[in-house]
Amino acid sequence: MRLTRDLIARIPRKDHDPGPAPGYLSDEERAVSLAATLAHPRARQPVWVFAYGSLIWKRGFPIAERRIGSLHGYHRQFCLLVKRFRGSPDAPGLMLGLEHGGMCRGVVYRLADHERDAALRTIWAREILTAAYVPHWADIRTAEGPVRAIAFVINRTHERYTGRLSEEAVADALARACGHVGSCAEYLLETVAHLEELGIRDRRLWRLQAMVAARLGDGGGP
Repeated sequence: MRLTRDLIARIPRKDHDPGPAPGYLSDEERAVSLAATLAHPRARQPVWVFAYGSLIWKRGFPIAERRIGSLHGYHRQFCLLVKRFRGSPDAPGLMLGLEHGGMCRGVVYRLADHERDAALRTIWAREILTAAYVPHWADIRTAEGPVRAIAFVINRTHERYTGRLSEEAVADALARACGHVGSCAEYLLETVAHLEELGIRDRRLWRLQAMVAARLGDGGGP
């Protein structure tokens, strides 16, 4: 079974935005994080950024170059609990993070030098909203040669880190969760569809999209 927009439409949408939650970083704290990342001994110029989830299909910043790339030592995993945006307190959702082990194929972006700082501020405002992700300089293999890029790895000490859940538990959450910006099932569908367009098939995500589709198609909804 395949996940579709018609199935996703069965998930009740929740339009209430509760506002900023405790634990959000200030602009000053994000600026310190960004400065520390650029000053890291492993930092390289030009700056590349590795995308493995929504940064592929909802980028929101200018780039100078895009390549398909592989990150070894990490894999995509739904392991970050969300109770707003794409979840709610009564039906929490899950977002992707980079977990240790395995390999992840995604997209690597090169930032133009003259647009670098503005692009990085945009990325940090989105990915470092809290301390749930840690910016990490990673070696990415591409067909055109290796690059060193910033990858956002899950922070295993963060309170919203779930650990490795069973696929059944993940599918249950993704089939129910929806917040004021949309549903987790939509997030899964967009990620799978855009990876497919790039010729990338993540076996875990393909299993999950079929499991979520079955849950939404069984009895008309979650």
